Amino acid sequence: MQKLVFVLLVVFSSFTLTTAQTISSPSDFLGYDIGTQFSRNHQVIAYFKAVQNQVPNQVKLVEYGKTNERRGLYLTFISSEDNIKNLETIRENNLKNTGLLEGESSGNDVAIVWLSYNVHGNEASSSEASMLTLFKLLTEKQDLLKNTVVIIDPSVNPDGRDRYINWYNETASLPYNIDRQASEHNEPWPGGRPNHYLFDLNRDWVWASQVETQQRLEVYNKWMPHVHVDFHEQGINEPYYFAPAAEPFHEIITDWQRDFQTEIGKNHAKYFDAEGWLFFTRERFDLLYPSYGDTYPTFMGAIGMTYEQGGHGMAGLGILNDEGHVLTLVERLTHHTTTGISTVEMASKNAKKLNTEFAKFFNNSNLKYKSYVLKGNEDKLNSLKTLLNKHQIAFENATKSKVTGYNYATGNQGSFNVDGNALVVHSNQPKGKMVKVLFEPNTKLSDSLTYDITAWSLPYAYGLDALASTTKVSSNTMASKKSLQVLNDTYGYVSKWNSMKDAQFLAELLKQNFKVRFTEKPFSANDKTFERGSLIITKGDNKHIEKMVSKLNTIAQEHAQPLTEINSGFSQKTPDIGSPDIKLVNKQKVAILSGEGTRSLSYGEVWHFFEQQLHYPLTSINTDDFGDTNLNRYNVLIIPNGNYRKVLSEDNMTKLKEWVRAGGKVIAIDGALRSFAGKDGFSLSYKDSEEDDENKDNLTAYANREREYSNNLITGAIFNAKVDNTHPMAFGYDDNYFTLKLGSSAYSLLDSGYNVAYLNDTKVYSGFAGQNALNSLGKTLVFGEERMGSGSFIYMVDNTLFRSFWENGKLFFVNSIFMVNNNAYEL
Repeated sequence: MQKLVFVLLVVFSSFTLTTAQTISSPSDFLGYDIGTQFSRNHQVIAYFKAVQNQVPNQVKLVEYGKTNERRGLYLTFISSEDNIKNLETIRENNLKNTGLLEGESSGNDVAIVWLSYNVHGNEASSSEASMLTLFKLLTEKQDLLKNTVVIIDPSVNPDGRDRYINWYNETASLPYNIDRQASEHNEPWPGGRPNHYLFDLNRDWVWASQVETQQRLEVYNKWMPHVHVDFHEQGINEPYYFAPAAEPFHEIITDWQRDFQTEIGKNHAKYFDAEGWLFFTRERFDLLYPSYGDTYPTFMGAIGMTYEQGGHGMAGLGILNDEGHVLTLVERLTHHTTTGISTVEMASKNAKKLNTEFAKFFNNSNLKYKSYVLKGNEDKLNSLKTLLNKHQIAFENATKSKVTGYNYATGNQGSFNVDGNALVVHSNQPKGKMVKVLFEPNTKLSDSLTYDITAWSLPYAYGLDALASTTKVSSNTMASKKSLQVLNDTYGYVSKWNSMKDAQFLAELLKQNFKVRFTEKPFSANDKTFERGSLIITKGDNKHIEKMVSKLNTIAQEHAQPLTEINSGFSQKTPDIGSPDIKLVNKQKVAILSGEGTRSLSYGEVWHFFEQQLHYPLTSINTDDFGDTNLNRYNVLIIPNGNYRKVLSEDNMTKLKEWVRAGGKVIAIDGALRSFAGKDGFSLSYKDSEEDDENKDNLTAYANREREYSNNLITGAIFNAKVDNTHPMAFGYDDNYFTLKLGSSAYSLLDSGYNVAYLNDTKVYSGFAGQNALNSLGKTLVFGEERMGSGSFIYMVDNTLFRSFWENGKLFFVNSIFMVNNNAYEL
């Protein structure tokens, strides 16, 4: 017996040694010791390809997409030879285990662990760690792969990573400089954190506005891993953070998920303790907001975790922190490698239990609300369906009936009648817990101190009437859509105006040089009434377009845009088509400020909106060049959220006012309003808090100060705003609008100007808002217009483009561009 054991040990040792000799280490492949230089994205991918070529029986590399800058997105599957041979069977068994795939599972005790690196491009140590983790799994930790499939995404955000590394390599000293004032520790705007469109990909998992997320979700939902880890970096003075997470946990998170996070954390601690490395747990990083790389997998049944290493873009290859410690890239990637291997180890040890508990998660019989019923604008319903399809969440049409339940519009119990066009989303489907998270009226908070927004309910975000029912609502499969009729040759054509689909249609018409009118008052023709904002395309306005009707028909078909034909400019109910109340839409030339002072995420939201949603040209003007910019070339200037104290100097402010007086239009978003509030010539002003004791915080104990301060905060809460829908900025809206407030900044109603939307009361429909913040929020501005000469300043206190998910607010922004104070002239 002893001889047999000895022989087996020799064989295993020989196999391990042979494998190690076969596989190139990252340092050997790269030509420098890993961590002594930053590896560009193509070098990281090249290493993974090389390892696949060296051990193809254990490594499978798959390209699952491309970024906006055409860099490849890759997944690497690492496991035993037998598991790689049976990879598709393992995948299918896992999905059958949850009910996501029909059929009986043939048994699955293989754990699936997904490790995601470098979602923030300037948190660059993690992609370095991905290479070392791959090497160690295949050389030192082969035993873990017998019952584990490890999926590694070495670079979730390669565009951001290369932006950071290319900058660093251009500016860094040789050897690196540890002085934090050195240029290599101070990234220029916009930094490497976001992707091409300057979106934070770690907050895009649910909204899936970015191509990286959209392509990743397709393959994620094909695999549905049991464990998912997102590797990050934080400030240079912070020790390593790993699970368990902080409160608040969302209520759907199971005891098993909580407990196993803790067990994983204890395993990490064992390795960190042995090396004397500092770490912390159960602080700061909670599990509530659903669009993170830890929460989204958690709400899909996995053990979702964030690991945070001190460093970030400031650290470079090495930096001296406040404790006198030189934090190096080598140290940072070593820590990430350690927690990565430790995670796989815990999954391997608990593979059977992971599978069992993962299957249990998909039993949704105990959820309170059985159905969510939504009705309203067809385009908005279709937009919501598109989002649900990205997550493979099922939905159906309602059957004609009366539905009773929680009414989102009133915040109370109620009922309404529905027809076959209403949308029904049931919670008794495999992804029912995610359905609850996305549709629940008000998220339960176990702690008011959270890392992100606390409200995101989809009925509010999409501007739909909705009920949440505790009984299952009758429904059936979706009906097929009817095709559009071909346009006849007649006087003109009218398009509705109440959704982003309509805005995209208008943008295309303008790009194709159509002349388009819009009505500022309702009118009737051909026995139909057309509301404010309706678009009118007449043959008389478009004689310059060859085969106008045919071309218009093509555009309408491409945009699935129904048009109503009118046979005369004489309306049944005025205004007539030639009325001054029916105006030409100006083919606006739009500019936006970018660069220092501009918040890069806000700029990116506008940039992405124009290029990928509205499909309309936008000119970016760097703030450094603003003083020399000829604003007369533009009709509209967008000023995103930011701090423009240096940009809008006295001379530049004078220049801006003169341009507006001559007919220009400024759209200021969120923090940009601070540049105008309380300044000479503007009626915009801050609203003071009604808190009497300004020194109250000084009496709060030090240990309680942070929690007490939360009374002054609004962490992404939903309010119902009153709307003047006779104003062009609100065309297409009802007289109320659910707005997402991201902070407690409050502005008084305009004394001279138009208060287009405002908060009449401070009832919170969803999310957290501190009492002190609420005290100053009543009768405050949400959207407004202030005229100056022939032009306008448009104030958007609440950012309707935030993370690109508040769909119902986007038309306010489009209206501001094309319809508010419309000056129909060509530059």
